[in-house]
Amino acid sequence: MNMNGKKALILGLANKHSIAYAIAKALAENGVEIILSYASPALAKRVLPIADELGIKDCIQCDVSKDYDIQNLLRLVKGKWDSLDYLVHSVAFAPSNELNIPFHETSRHGFLTALDISVFSLIATLREAEPLLHSGSSAITLSYYGSQKVVPNYGVMGIAKAALEASVRYLAHSLGEKGIRVNAISAGPLRTLSSSAIGGIAQLQRRIEKTAPLARNIEPEDVAKSALYLLSDLASGVTGETLYVDAGINIMAY
Repeated sequence: MNMNGKKALILGLANKHSIAYAIAKALAENGVEIILSYASPALAKRVLPIADELGIKDCIQCDVSKDYDIQNLLRLVKGKWDSLDYLVHSVAFAPSNELNIPFHETSRHGFLTALDISVFSLIATLREAEPLLHSGSSAITLSYYGSQKVVPNYGVMGIAKAALEASVRYLAHSLGEKGIRVNAISAGPLRTLSSSAIGGIAQLQRRIEKTAPLARNIEPEDVAKSALYLLSDLASGVTGETLYVDAGINIMAY
C-alpha cells in the first residue's frame, strides 16, 4: 500500500495500549507524516515518547471540549501543511460516575459531556479541517457495538456511540460533494485506558472467545489494518459506513 508522503492528523492518542497508537504505528510504517493531538498535559509524558518512537515531530495539546483549542489545533496544522489527507478521531469520554450505573440514573451533565466530547468533537474538528481537506481525503472515527445493543455498564457511552455513527452518515453526506469520505470502525472490546472504567470487560472478552466466529478477541493491530483500508484509496468508494472489526461477534444472536 503506497501512502508515502500522505499527511494524517490523529486525535486522542493516550498510550501504547490505545487503538490510536496502533493506527499511528501502521500509518508511520507506511510512510505517512503524522501530527498527534492529545487531550491534557498529564498525557504528554506518555505521548511524547511515542512520538519519538514513531518519528513524529509534532504533538499538539487539544481539549476537544473547547472550540478555541480545536481552532488552534487546526491553525497549527495549517501552519505546517497545505493539505490534509487523513484524519483519525479516537476520542471518547464520559465521567466515570456515569458508567456502571442504571442508565435511568444518568445525569444531564454526564449525558451532555459524553455527547460533546465523544461526538461533537468529530463534527467540530472536521469543520475546522475542511479548508485542508480535498477530494480523496478520508476521516475515520472509532465506535463500539454498544451503539446498537445494550452492553451492561456501558450506559451513556452507548448513546454517544449511536450518535457518533449517525453523525458519520450525515458528515459523509455533507462532505461527500467535495470527495471527502467519513467512516467509522466498530471495534470489539479491548483493554484500553478508556475501557478500564467499564465493568465487565474481562467477562465480555471471555464470552467472545467462546462465541465469536473467529473464536478470539481482536488486537489493536486488527483495527489498525482496517483503518489503513478505510483511509486509503482502496476504499475510494466507501463512505458513511460503520465497519465491524470484532471477530464477528456482532453477527451472533447470543
